[in-house]
Amino acid sequence: MQNLTYKRIFLFWVPLAATWLMMSVEGPFLAAVIARMAEPKFNLAAYGVAFSFALIVEAPIIMIMSATTALVKEYYSFCRLRKFTFTLNAIITGFMLIILIPPVFDIIAIDLINLPSNIARLTYKATFILLPWPGAIGFRRFYQGVLIRHNLTRRVAYGTIIRLVFMSITAMLFYFFFEFEGVVVGAAALSAGVVSEAIASGLMTRKTIQKMRSEDKPAKSELSYPEIFKFYYPLALTSMIGLGVHPMITFFMGQSRMAIESLAVLPVINSLVFIFRSVGLSYQEVGIALLDDKKKNYPHLRNFAIVLGISTVFLLSLIAFTPLSQIWFEDVSGLTAELSTFAHLPLMILTIIPGLTVLINFQRAMLVTAKNTKPITFATAAEVSGIILVLLILINGFNYIGAVAAATAFVLGRLSANVYLHKPFLRAVRSND
Repeated sequence: MQNLTYKRIFLFWVPLAATWLMMSVEGPFLAAVIARMAEPKFNLAAYGVAFSFALIVEAPIIMIMSATTALVKEYYSFCRLRKFTFTLNAIITGFMLIILIPPVFDIIAIDLINLPSNIARLTYKATFILLPWPGAIGFRRFYQGVLIRHNLTRRVAYGTIIRLVFMSITAMLFYFFFEFEGVVVGAAALSAGVVSEAIASGLMTRKTIQKMRSEDKPAKSELSYPEIFKFYYPLALTSMIGLGVHPMITFFMGQSRMAIESLAVLPVINSLVFIFRSVGLSYQEVGIALLDDKKKNYPHLRNFAIVLGISTVFLLSLIAFTPLSQIWFEDVSGLTAELSTFAHLPLMILTIIPGLTVLINFQRAMLVTAKNTKPITFATAAEVSGIILVLLILINGFNYIGAVAAATAFVLGRLSANVYLHKPFLRAVRSND
């Protein structure tokens, strides 16, 4: 792509950003539904913990979309990476089943996280319902990578629309016609949505796969499983380390001052922040797909990222530092006035996170394109270490309120990752100068 323009970047990026934005609606929508049902504080807390479990289990597969975008160049590499993906899917689903063994679950939820028994019971139900989640995530992200590789980003957005429709229908059916707990409604809606999106993504790639097969070009260099593993394991470790921090945060919240309130508001706060983070998360695949071998497109992609980062921070600040935050938390999310006030300070602390998300995903895109994925893993390790260290100091050392400590830890941890990636990022930029 020699003549890359800002318009071309925008048109390629918009469907991916729309996909992430639509997914970001899930959290606030389901939190609002749960908040309007019986015992919202306990159900929101259990929902947040169960979702953390699902995130850590899906961690090894979540980067497969970036790998597919970078590695699937013809039918042979498609088949190799598909087999790799399905094998990994089977492994993580088996791990989810192990977590659901009652004695194992009790050790994690009650002994380690220190959840009250009523919240642990609700969490188990939701985690069981989320059993299809990790495998469906891997399936759909693999096929979405194929679509992105072939410049079919609109179809990725179409799949997300299907996901939201099935998620909403499931939530509304359970809310109005059944007497389930709120956490069950939320988990069932999430599972229904992601499974429907996975099926749709597979169907939408059929013609593309048939075209790759019909071309039947011999691979210039056959992609071997050791090569896939060498490329992918740093990415898998990155997401495992990164998403693994969620259970750790849950653990610290359970030990903190005002623990139940913190566990209840964090899913709501994170859902709002995720809306603005989502546009940055979508930029990683944009950079991988549009950056040419000689890095001639780099200035345009960099400038677009700068504008994107500044815009997201500004827009989130408009909510966090104005009465709009109260409208969001109480009128939209359904929190009580007490929980709304409790959530205000953590949200203000997190306003810089969307900009840092744009930066780190652009840094990662440059390194993936350069096939130098190891620094990404080390940067994530630095981020998680920073988060845990800050939580340890603020909660155990200074007796901070859990949600405030978590927000502070998120920001300082992400900054440490951005700083760590700066030098390898610059080397990747200059590699073909």
